Amino acid sequence: MRIAAAAYPLDFFADEAAYVAKITAWVADAAGQGAELLVFPEYGAMELSSLGGAGVAADLEAGLHEVARHWPMVDALFSRLAAQYGVHILGPSGPFFDGPGRPVNRAVLYGPAGVIGHQDKQIMTRFEREEWDVAPGSGLTVFDTPLGAIGVIICYDSEFPLLVRALVDAGAQILLAPSATETFAGYTRVRVGSMARALENQCVVVHSPIIGPAPWCPAVDMNVGAAAIYGPPDRGWPEDGILTQTRLNIPGWAVADVSLDAIAEVRRDGGVLNHAHWAEQLARLKTPVNRTGGRHNA
Repeated sequence: MRIAAAAYPLDFFADEAAYVAKITAWVADAAGQGAELLVFPEYGAMELSSLGGAGVAADLEAGLHEVARHWPMVDALFSRLAAQYGVHILGPSGPFFDGPGRPVNRAVLYGPAGVIGHQDKQIMTRFEREEWDVAPGSGLTVFDTPLGAIGVIICYDSEFPLLVRALVDAGAQILLAPSATETFAGYTRVRVGSMARALENQCVVVHSPIIGPAPWCPAVDMNVGAAAIYGPPDRGWPEDGILTQTRLNIPGWAVADVSLDAIAEVRRDGGVLNHAHWAEQLARLKTPVNRTGGRHNA
């Protein structure tokens, strides 16, 4: 299949029609390049806060509620585009209020027949916990699609290998890592985490960030990143594990062809067998770790 990961800038919209036009153009561009699976970034939906006006967009709490109220429109738009182009799309994540409590950070997967399901972010960053009060979701999901078994690891989640391994043990072959990072260091953490997850699970990880400034929205006012698709640096794969990557902070799609057969083959007969050998480390952890010390002579 062909996969496209977005390096996606946020815009301030005068009206809903402008948002629809932007998303339509982005999907048409990726589909025109032959992409069958399109991945948008974490908190890409925050640009919808602009529909409430500058005052709402500039208020952390009001912005959450403004974005959340547009979910029906967003679901209808992405469902229509997925059907029109015959593609699967991980839409841009955003706040979702599932009851009277605090919002979760939700990413929805769409297919040609409509909404397939959603994944909520599991591990919240300090900003989400301490300032924004966005709540963690409950539970992980593997989506069985005609393109393969897909798991979603939203930004910070990609830095926690046991979360990802749970998805892989449940059958995930392709992991989607939408992200939002305000510094190069933050982008690097998600990049390195995603590449490590591809290495240790011998699978594909698709990294889609928001990029560029959005000074009208304090939650995502500065964003750094490059879109990329990673695989294991092993036989039949790029030696650096990078199938494709955009330039830093340049908008557009990173597009690459991915084979499920190649994933199965590297897991069966790679130069190393990280996927198969994962359980060996668990067995060795049953033995207490020795700690020794002493005087060292010069």
